[in-house]
Amino acid sequence: MAVEVFRNHVGGRWVESAGGRLFDDLNPHDTREVVARFPASSAAEARAAVEAAQAGFAAWRATPVTRRAKVLQEAAARLEARAGEYAAELTREEGKPLAQAKDEFLRAAQTLRFYAVEGQTFGGEVYPNDDPQMQVYSLREPLGVVSVISPWNFPVSIPSRKIAPALISGNTVVFKPSSDAPLSGYRLAEALVESGLTPGALNFITGSAAEVGPPLVEAPAVRAITFTGSTAAGERIHRSAPLTTRVQLELGGKNPLIVMDDADLDQAVDLAVKGGLSLSGQACTGTSRIFVMQAVAGAFVDKLAAAMRSLRVGSGLTAGMDIGPLATAAQLQTVLEYVAIGKREATHVLGGERLTHGEHAHGWYVRPALFTGVRNDMRIAQEEIFGPVLAVIEVASYAEAIAQANDSRYGLAAAIATRDPRLMHAFERDIQAGTVKINRTTTGNLINAPFGGLKWSSTSTFRESGRAALEFFTQVKTVYRGL
Repeated sequence: MAVEVFRNHVGGRWVESAGGRLFDDLNPHDTREVVARFPASSAAEARAAVEAAQAGFAAWRATPVTRRAKVLQEAAARLEARAGEYAAELTREEGKPLAQAKDEFLRAAQTLRFYAVEGQTFGGEVYPNDDPQMQVYSLREPLGVVSVISPWNFPVSIPSRKIAPALISGNTVVFKPSSDAPLSGYRLAEALVESGLTPGALNFITGSAAEVGPPLVEAPAVRAITFTGSTAAGERIHRSAPLTTRVQLELGGKNPLIVMDDADLDQAVDLAVKGGLSLSGQACTGTSRIFVMQAVAGAFVDKLAAAMRSLRVGSGLTAGMDIGPLATAAQLQTVLEYVAIGKREATHVLGGERLTHGEHAHGWYVRPALFTGVRNDMRIAQEEIFGPVLAVIEVASYAEAIAQANDSRYGLAAAIATRDPRLMHAFERDIQAGTVKINRTTTGNLINAPFGGLKWSSTSTFRESGRAALEFFTQVKTVYRGL
């Protein structure tokens, strides 16, 4: 079967890579399958995409906001109509179970619809003053060219929450998806392009971060950069961006779940499994450290181990599978290395082995791992693994749990399992995290609520999602008008 070759989209046209170089988009369940091929674009092509966005800015900015909203609504309808088909592609290129892949496309459509509405209500303000012959008001304007650089773990929902508020605000976009899951990002770009964008409003380019990344970050024409990915990559972007360029970074996490002695342990185990092992642990908000009160630690670990042993690991296209493959060979190697570190540091309870037989023979599979006897200063408790590895840390009190949970460079998400309203209230105040969950998983966030981290998990400037995202993509002028 022939492998389809896809193209970039620059200045309103689908174009092949000038150098003719391509890279393979592999299936992590069976790496013998090439799902698609994409342009391995050059730095010159990335600069051309920025130039096209700059040239297209005036026309898209002048497009009435109702027309911009209509584009988002129509793109949402296109994604919804083909969500099942696109979900199968997402599973084949990234590995997540089919139902979750379909939900991601539907969520992306919902995100486009949200900003189609909210973007039409987001404007300036009128300010009272003492001069009856003067009006004072603010105007919100688009910034200009925006670079959107997105990861492979949520290759549709994350870029949709960046691109939609940028476009509805009148900005033009250069979108670079991860090379490990470019097809899903392509489907999002395709839906938007086919819904009536003006030329240059959205430019889609693929290639290695080393090659096409610098022009998208360093060009003076780029007025804003929104990036989700590793903390190390985020640091490089932050250092490279011009002084006049806004930077929004959503980075790593080492997210804690605190299990109090009054918690419903079955619910707490469910929170740990869903928060830490869904998507094969490949979520920046995934649960990684579990602080458990000593009085219930034994019972909790027994229940957690039993739940983990029951998880089915296999192809996301097979009904009933709980855990898919890791998305890349590099991620598999990272997880295996941390499992080895964990075995030296702590008590290995189960899992962590690579699966290499039968249906797993040609994929990047690892069984979910559980460690106990973990101290918070161990590497498996401090460093982001981004895989299905859970570390249980016993503590004697809420105060000890909070102190250790906060003893991390990261501050993305955190959760507590408790029935005590006083602890719920204390936790939301005491925990150092941008997303706080009470009797809910650390993963997941609403489309209409702000999302972002603290400390090394974010730039802690402008939030993503909700109306807060519209603030990032607009600048304010204050006008004093004499009558």
